[in-house]
Amino acid sequence: QCDLQGLWRNELGSNMTLLALNTAGTFSGFYHTAVTATNKHILVSPLQGAQQHPGAKRHPTFGFTVQWQFSDSTTAFVGQCFVDHRGKEMLEITWLLREEVPSHRDTWKATR
Repeated sequence: QCDLQGLWRNELGSNMTLLALNTAGTFSGFYHTAVTATNKHILVSPLQGAQQHPGAKRHPTFGFTVQWQFSDSTTAFVGQCFVDHRGKEMLEITWLLREEVPSHRDTWKATR
C-alpha cells in the first residue's frame, strides 16, 4: 500500500516533502522545483492537498496545490500512487500551472 508521507524526487531533480495525512486525508508539505520558466531565485514553496479515502485503497488518488513563493503563479497537481513488484512507491502526476496575467484579454496564455 502506498504511503504519501515522506520525501519524493522526480526525474528532473525537483523534490517535495509531504507531511503526515490527518484522519480526513488532508496533508501539507513543501515543494522545491528544479524546473522553472523564471530567472528569479527558486524558493521552497508550500503545498496543501488531500488523498482520496486514506488507508482504504492500495493505489490512492490525490491532489495538491503549490503556491510558488518566487513567481505569481499557482500549480494544481493530481495523481495516483503505485507500488511496483519490488515494493518501490511511485507517483504518477499531471499538473496545470496558472500564472498571473495583466488583463482578461491575456488569459489565453496564462495556463500551461
